Amino acid sequence: MAAAKKKSAATTGGRGSAKAPGKQADREANRVVASNRRARHDYEIIDTTECGIVLQGSEVKSLRAGRIALQDSYARIIDGEMWLFGVHVPPYAQANGFGAHEPDRRRKLLLHRRQIDEWMGRSQQQSLTMVPLSIYFKDGRAKVELALARGRRQYDKRHAIAARDAGREAAREARAASKAGSYR
Repeated sequence: MAAAKKKSAATTGGRGSAKAPGKQADREANRVVASNRRARHDYEIIDTTECGIVLQGSEVKSLRAGRIALQDSYARIIDGEMWLFGVHVPPYAQANGFGAHEPDRRRKLLLHRRQIDEWMGRSQQQSLTMVPLSIYFKDGRAKVELALARGRRQYDKRHAIAARDAGREAAREARAASKAGSYR
């Protein structure tokens, strides 16, 4: 009996589930919950990192339901700890009373000490901002993709849009040329 349990645990990765890992499980494991598309438009991204986030139980349930708003959110270092401000996680519908959470509270981000020190130095010296780009689940844990960014001015935004449009047009022309060449 004990040998059968050990064999079962070895084949399922020790998690105790009988389901075989497949594409569906991989897709669920790294599912993006929310992305901050406005941040990529308003800021020039200099560096990115992945960090964990401290959440309450009802916040995780809301995240899994895809209910989160990253607009106007930012990160700040206070007393050697990284905090995320301005993220709105609506209360989970079934959590009420003691299990409910405050939607607009600040949330602690989990990074190594050396990463926090490095980002604090860079952000103060170069006057950079820390903004979240996306929140996703990786191996069942909520993660935040955090960017060290410099704010763009209006003319920088127009230049970035023009460059992106030119790249799209070039790709479209290349596809059209390759299609025309393949029919000959």
